[in-house]
Amino acid sequence: MIIKPKVRGFVCVTAHPEGCAAHVQQWIDHVKAQGPITPGPKKVLVIGSSTGYGLASRVAAAFGSGAATLGIFFERPSEEGRPATPGWYNSIAFTKAARAAGLYAKNLNGDAFSDDIKRQALELIRTDLGQVDLVVYSLASPRRTHPKTGAVHRSCLKPVGQPYTNKTVDPDKGIVSTVTIDPADEQEVADTIAVMGGEDWEMWMQALSDAHLLAPGAQAVAYSYIGPEVTWAVYKNGTIGLAKNDLERAARHIDSLLKLNGGGRAFISVNKALVTQASSAIPVVPLYIAILYKIMKAKGTHEGCIEQVQRLFATHMYAGKTPKFDEAGRVRVDDWEMRAEIQDAVQDIWPRITTENLDAETDIEGYRSEFLKLFGFGLPGIDYEAETEPHVPML
Repeated sequence: MIIKPKVRGFVCVTAHPEGCAAHVQQWIDHVKAQGPITPGPKKVLVIGSSTGYGLASRVAAAFGSGAATLGIFFERPSEEGRPATPGWYNSIAFTKAARAAGLYAKNLNGDAFSDDIKRQALELIRTDLGQVDLVVYSLASPRRTHPKTGAVHRSCLKPVGQPYTNKTVDPDKGIVSTVTIDPADEQEVADTIAVMGGEDWEMWMQALSDAHLLAPGAQAVAYSYIGPEVTWAVYKNGTIGLAKNDLERAARHIDSLLKLNGGGRAFISVNKALVTQASSAIPVVPLYIAILYKIMKAKGTHEGCIEQVQRLFATHMYAGKTPKFDEAGRVRVDDWEMRAEIQDAVQDIWPRITTENLDAETDIEGYRSEFLKLFGFGLPGIDYEAETEPHVPML
């Protein structure tokens, strides 16, 4: 079939297998071009490995440090007349490339919140790897069935305490508008924390520890975002921010666990605002990203997911480096984004953005391009007019 992008709201409902593979290859090429990260991780579990920062972590570990990787994800294969999700194609492309390079790469496709996937992962690690020395937790899910209670929790992206009104943009249509978001109630806050907070990460790490599958000195990292004040109502101080606070609580608990395991450590890496499937769903944030991209590209400091993770690994975690923590014990690879000159420029541009000047004042085209790349579209060297086979089996 000929696969074209079909954008509905903040998601593209189609994905291109060759385009996704080309995108993954771009990331691999970037990591290789930076040179080896030595010493680096050797046996890595990535929970949430098929897109965004999780996929970037897997690429950086494998092609930067020659690591064996086990990836956990929940992706939909192709159906009759319907392509698979981009994460499905990404994972196949990564696995092919890793194995071609002589690297161990296996995958588990299923609900990472479930006890069953945890059991399968533990067994694979025990049988194939013995132990892991890095665990990356990068799940982004709208819902979670709790493995102990059976309760179904659904996350939401809302402010807390009072309604919030600000500018936003429809990136596809290029229309700037004002959005008002009603605040979450107590149950919505609790459900969002249950889905996006740290409990599941703790469950994974406790299971690995109990099974003696963590190598001495093992590290664990999860990803977060803080951002500027203009996004705080819907992020840092909203439901997702409260969930991220719980993720930080979990990091402290896991850090204590790993300290007892040969001096390991766990921490949160606060990363840059980027176009991801998750960030595209948050009102206000896409407009901020479009402005930010224009400013940081002009300054020569713009980074994507793979640049962020490669820098995290090479300058904070490995290659003889140690993490540089902020006052709350977090690593900040959003440091270039949060420089005063960058944020001052955002604050200068934000009030004057309209639909009419959107193209001139922001990098909305760059936003659109990065968004479509997530689904395998707009990659050089791909003939998007040609027939392609959407039914690609998982390796």
